[in-house]
Amino acid sequence: MIIGRVAGTVVATRKDEKLEGFKLLIVRTVDPDGREKDGYVVAVDTVDAGVGELVLVVSGSSARMATGCADRPVDAAIAGIVDEIDYAAR
Repeated sequence: MIIGRVAGTVVATRKDEKLEGFKLLIVRTVDPDGREKDGYVVAVDTVDAGVGELVLVVSGSSARMATGCADRPVDAAIAGIVDEIDYAAR
């Protein structure tokens, strides 16, 4: 899983019919402290996330296991909205 912050939306009027009805969001990866890292991913939203929210992103075959994503051309999916992160930094 990847932790990221939703940075924006993607509008694709013409797309594979298997992606019809899905909201596509741009997610910037962050570390557990919330500091932005290099890299963005476009992910299908399965949890009604919004811009600015901290989210969990699954990728690859795990993305296609997210709700409604089976047998669809999906490489990344937002599978959760993060409420809190608690960890001990080394």
